[in-house]
Amino acid sequence: MTDLELTVHAATEAGKLLKQHFGSDAAVDEASHHDIKLALDKESQKLIEGILLGARDGDAFYGEEGLAGNPDSNRQWIVDPIDGTVNFYYGIPHFCVSIALRVDGEVVLGVIHDPIVGETWTVEKGGQPMLDGRPISCSKRERLEECALFIGCGKDEEALKIGLERFRKASLRARKMRMMGSAALGLAYIASGRLDAYVESRISLWDIAAGKLLVEAAGGKVDLAPADKDDVWAIVATNGLIPIEEVL
Repeated sequence: MTDLELTVHAATEAGKLLKQHFGSDAAVDEASHHDIKLALDKESQKLIEGILLGARDGDAFYGEEGLAGNPDSNRQWIVDPIDGTVNFYYGIPHFCVSIALRVDGEVVLGVIHDPIVGETWTVEKGGQPMLDGRPISCSKRERLEECALFIGCGKDEEALKIGLERFRKASLRARKMRMMGSAALGLAYIASGRLDAYVESRISLWDIAAGKLLVEAAGGKVDLAPADKDDVWAIVATNGLIPIEEVL
Protein backbone atom coordinates (compact mmCIF):
# COMPACT_ATOMS: atom_id res chain seq x y z
CA MET A 1 0.00 0.00 0.00
CA THR A 2 1.41 3.40 -0.97
CA ASP A 3 1.63 6.26 1.53
CA LEU A 4 -1.31 7.96 -0.18
CA GLU A 5 -3.46 4.84 -0.13
CA LEU A 6 -2.59 4.31 3.52
CA THR A 7 -3.47 7.90 4.39
CA VAL A 8 -6.82 7.75 2.60
CA HIS A 9 -7.58 4.50 4.42
CA ALA A 10 -6.74 6.03 7.82
CA ALA A 11 -8.78 9.18 7.14
CA THR A 12 -11.85 7.32 5.90
CA GLU A 13 -11.79 4.82 8.76
CA ALA A 14 -11.67 7.72 11.23
CA GLY A 15 -14.45 9.35 9.24
CA LYS A 16 -16.63 6.28 9.71
CA LEU A 17 -16.11 6.55 13.45
CA LEU A 18 -17.06 10.22 13.48
CA LYS A 19 -20.12 9.71 11.29
CA GLN A 20 -21.27 6.86 13.52
CA HIS A 21 -21.21 9.15 16.57
CA PHE A 22 -22.39 12.37 14.91
CA GLY A 23 -25.64 13.62 16.37
CA SER A 24 -25.31 11.64 19.60
CA ASP A 25 -24.16 12.92 22.98
CA ALA A 26 -20.39 13.33 22.95
CA ALA A 27 -18.32 13.09 26.13
CA VAL A 28 -16.40 16.31 26.82
CA ASP A 29 -12.87 15.81 28.10
CA GLU A 30 -12.02 19.50 28.41
CA ALA A 31 -13.94 22.72 27.89
CA SER A 32 -12.85 26.34 27.84
CA HIS A 33 -14.69 29.52 26.96
CA HIS A 34 -13.94 29.18 23.23
CA ASP A 35 -13.09 25.52 22.69
CA ILE A 36 -14.03 21.92 23.46
CA LYS A 37 -12.03 18.70 23.54
CA LEU A 38 -14.00 15.49 23.14
CA ALA A 39 -13.15 11.95 24.13
CA LEU A 40 -13.85 11.20 20.49
CA ASP A 41 -10.92 13.41 19.42
CA LYS A 42 -8.61 11.02 21.23
CA GLU A 43 -10.43 7.93 19.98
CA SER A 44 -10.22 9.14 16.40
CA GLN A 45 -6.52 9.97 16.75
CA LYS A 46 -5.79 6.58 18.32
CA LEU A 47 -7.50 4.87 15.39
CA ILE A 48 -5.48 6.88 12.86
CA GLU A 49 -2.26 6.30 14.80
CA GLY A 50 -2.86 2.54 14.87
CA ILE A 51 -3.39 2.39 11.12
CA LEU A 52 -0.46 4.62 10.15
CA LEU A 53 2.13 3.34 12.62
CA GLY A 54 0.88 -0.20 12.22
CA ALA A 55 1.97 0.02 8.59
CA ARG A 56 4.93 2.40 9.07
CA ASP A 57 6.20 1.54 12.54
CA GLY A 58 9.41 3.55 12.22
CA ASP A 59 7.61 6.85 11.60
CA ALA A 60 6.91 9.76 13.93
CA PHE A 61 3.35 10.81 14.73
CA TYR A 62 2.37 14.37 15.60
CA GLY A 63 -1.30 14.82 16.39
CA GLU A 64 -3.46 17.43 18.03
CA GLU A 65 -4.01 14.96 20.86
CA GLY A 66 -0.35 14.07 21.41
CA LEU A 67 2.81 12.42 20.04
CA ALA A 68 3.67 8.82 19.23
CA GLY A 69 6.07 6.72 17.20
CA ASN A 70 9.76 7.36 16.65
CA PRO A 71 10.54 11.03 17.38
CA ASP A 72 13.85 10.78 15.50
CA SER A 73 12.29 9.68 12.22
CA ASN A 74 12.57 11.93 9.16
CA ARG A 75 8.97 10.90 8.35
CA GLN A 76 6.28 12.53 10.48
CA TRP A 77 2.51 12.18 10.22
CA ILE A 78 0.70 15.41 11.13
CA VAL A 79 -2.88 14.71 12.17
CA ASP A 80 -6.01 16.55 13.21
CA PRO A 81 -8.47 13.79 14.14
CA ILE A 82 -11.46 16.17 14.14
CA ASP A 83 -10.96 19.59 12.62
CA GLY A 84 -14.13 21.40 13.61
CA THR A 85 -14.72 19.75 16.98
CA VAL A 86 -17.09 22.48 18.17
CA ASN A 87 -19.15 22.09 14.99
CA PHE A 88 -19.27 18.33 15.61
CA TYR A 89 -20.32 18.81 19.23
CA TYR A 90 -23.18 21.15 18.32
CA GLY A 91 -24.43 18.94 15.51
CA ILE A 92 -23.21 21.16 12.69
CA PRO A 93 -22.18 18.87 9.79
CA HIS A 94 -19.01 20.75 8.86
CA PHE A 95 -15.87 19.03 10.14
CA CYS A 96 -13.20 16.73 8.78
CA VAL A 97 -10.17 14.52 9.32
CA SER A 98 -6.88 16.04 8.15
CA ILE A 99 -3.66 14.04 7.68
CA ALA A 100 -0.35 15.18 6.20
CA LEU A 101 3.01 13.45 5.82
CA ARG A 102 6.16 15.51 6.34
CA VAL A 103 9.48 14.09 5.14
CA ASP A 104 12.76 15.83 5.96
CA GLY A 105 10.83 18.89 7.06
CA GLU A 106 8.69 19.18 3.90
CA VAL A 107 5.02 18.20 3.61
CA VAL A 108 4.80 15.77 0.70
CA LEU A 109 1.28 14.37 1.03
CA GLY A 110 -2.09 15.51 2.30
CA VAL A 111 -5.58 14.06 2.72
CA ILE A 112 -8.70 15.85 3.98
CA HIS A 113 -11.85 13.78 4.45
CA ASP A 114 -15.34 15.12 5.13
CA PRO A 115 -17.31 12.12 6.44
CA ILE A 116 -20.73 13.78 6.36
CA VAL A 117 -20.67 15.07 2.78
CA GLY A 118 -18.52 12.09 1.79
CA GLU A 119 -15.76 14.05 0.06
CA THR A 120 -12.05 13.25 0.12
CA TRP A 121 -9.30 15.58 -1.10
CA THR A 122 -5.89 14.12 -1.89
CA VAL A 123 -2.58 15.58 -3.00
CA GLU A 124 1.06 14.57 -3.31
CA LYS A 125 3.98 16.96 -3.72
CA GLY A 126 4.39 17.74 -7.41
CA GLY A 127 1.16 16.00 -8.32
CA GLN A 128 -2.39 16.91 -9.29
CA PRO A 129 -4.74 17.74 -6.40
CA MET A 130 -7.90 15.67 -6.49
CA LEU A 131 -11.39 15.62 -5.04
CA ASP A 132 -12.83 12.09 -5.04
CA GLY A 133 -10.43 11.20 -7.83
CA ARG A 134 -11.23 14.21 -10.02
CA PRO A 135 -8.68 16.99 -10.69
CA ILE A 136 -9.39 20.32 -9.02
CA SER A 137 -8.02 23.85 -9.20
CA CYS A 138 -8.45 27.18 -7.49
CA SER A 139 -10.89 29.75 -8.84
CA LYS A 140 -9.88 32.25 -11.51
CA ARG A 141 -11.61 35.18 -9.82
CA GLU A 142 -9.46 38.29 -9.62
CA ARG A 143 -11.71 40.95 -8.07
CA LEU A 144 -12.58 40.95 -4.37
CA GLU A 145 -16.09 42.02 -5.32
CA GLU A 146 -16.57 38.59 -6.94
CA CYS A 147 -15.14 36.56 -4.08
CA ALA A 148 -16.18 34.56 -1.04
CA LEU A 149 -13.68 34.89 1.82
CA PHE A 150 -13.21 32.83 4.97
CA ILE A 151 -11.91 34.85 7.93
CA GLY A 152 -10.95 33.14 11.19
CA CYS A 153 -10.97 35.11 14.42
CA GLY A 154 -8.93 32.99 16.82
CA LYS A 155 -9.63 32.33 20.49
CA ASP A 156 -7.79 35.04 22.41
CA GLU A 157 -8.53 38.75 22.69
CA GLU A 158 -5.79 39.95 20.34
CA ALA A 159 -6.55 37.36 17.63
CA LEU A 160 -10.26 38.15 17.94
CA LYS A 161 -9.62 41.88 17.58
CA ILE A 162 -7.51 41.36 14.46
CA GLY A 163 -9.96 38.88 12.94
CA LEU A 164 -13.03 41.05 13.48
CA GLU A 165 -11.35 44.10 11.97
CA ARG A 166 -10.33 42.04 8.93
CA PHE A 167 -13.87 40.72 8.69
CA ARG A 168 -15.24 44.28 8.76
CA LYS A 169 -12.87 45.53 6.07
CA ALA A 170 -13.34 42.50 3.85
CA SER A 171 -17.13 42.67 4.20
CA LEU A 172 -17.09 46.07 2.51
CA ARG A 173 -15.30 44.60 -0.52
CA ALA A 174 -16.08 40.90 -0.92
CA ARG A 175 -19.24 39.38 -2.34
CA LYS A 176 -19.67 37.10 0.70
CA MET A 177 -17.90 36.43 4.00
CA ARG A 178 -17.82 33.15 5.90
CA MET A 179 -16.75 31.91 9.34
CA MET A 180 -16.98 28.17 8.95
CA GLY A 181 -15.19 26.53 11.88
CA SER A 182 -12.79 24.19 10.02
CA ALA A 183 -9.51 25.54 8.67
CA ALA A 184 -8.75 22.31 6.81
CA LEU A 185 -12.07 22.35 4.96
CA GLY A 186 -11.63 26.06 4.27
CA LEU A 187 -8.34 25.33 2.52
CA ALA A 188 -9.86 22.36 0.68
CA TYR A 189 -12.65 24.64 -0.53
CA ILE A 190 -10.11 27.17 -1.85
CA ALA A 191 -8.33 24.37 -3.71
CA SER A 192 -11.70 23.38 -5.20
CA GLY A 193 -12.65 26.91 -6.27
CA ARG A 194 -15.52 27.17 -3.78
CA LEU A 195 -13.83 29.88 -1.70
CA ASP A 196 -11.21 32.39 -2.75
CA ALA A 197 -9.25 33.13 0.43
CA TYR A 198 -8.75 32.18 4.06
CA VAL A 199 -7.09 34.44 6.63
CA GLU A 200 -6.41 33.78 10.32
CA SER A 201 -3.85 35.19 12.74
CA ARG A 202 -3.36 32.04 14.89
CA ILE A 203 -3.86 28.50 13.64
CA SER A 204 -2.09 25.25 14.51
CA LEU A 205 0.04 23.22 12.12
CA TRP A 206 -2.20 20.15 12.19
CA ASP A 207 -5.13 22.29 11.00
CA ILE A 208 -3.37 23.50 7.86
CA ALA A 209 -0.54 21.11 6.89
CA ALA A 210 -2.56 19.06 4.39
CA GLY A 211 -4.60 22.01 3.17
CA LYS A 212 -1.56 24.20 2.47
CA LEU A 213 -0.14 21.61 0.09
CA LEU A 214 -3.56 21.15 -1.50
CA VAL A 215 -4.02 24.88 -2.20
CA GLU A 216 -0.52 25.32 -3.59
CA ALA A 217 -0.89 22.30 -5.87
CA ALA A 218 -4.22 23.69 -7.09
CA GLY A 219 -2.58 26.93 -8.22
CA GLY A 220 -3.14 29.02 -5.12
CA LYS A 221 -0.80 30.78 -2.73
CA VAL A 222 -0.29 30.23 1.00
CA ASP A 223 1.79 32.53 3.20
CA LEU A 224 2.63 31.49 6.77
CA ALA A 225 4.19 33.60 9.50
CA PRO A 226 5.13 32.27 12.95
CA ALA A 227 2.77 33.29 15.73
CA ASP A 228 3.62 33.34 19.42
CA LYS A 229 3.85 29.55 20.02
CA ASP A 230 5.65 26.65 18.37
CA ASP A 231 3.76 25.33 15.34
CA VAL A 232 1.16 28.09 15.57
CA TRP A 233 0.95 30.27 12.50
CA ALA A 234 -0.68 33.27 10.92
CA ILE A 235 -2.01 32.19 7.54
CA VAL A 236 -3.09 33.96 4.36
CA ALA A 237 -4.27 31.53 1.67
CA THR A 238 -5.75 32.65 -1.65
CA ASN A 239 -6.41 31.51 -5.19
CA GLY A 240 -3.23 33.41 -6.04
CA LEU A 241 -5.05 36.10 -8.00
CA ILE A 242 -7.06 38.35 -5.69
CA PRO A 243 -5.55 41.45 -3.99
CA ILE A 244 -6.05 40.13 -0.45
CA GLU A 245 -3.59 42.67 0.96
CA GLU A 246 -6.27 45.30 0.48
CA VAL A 247 -8.28 43.90 3.40
CA LEU A 248 -5.45 42.77 5.71
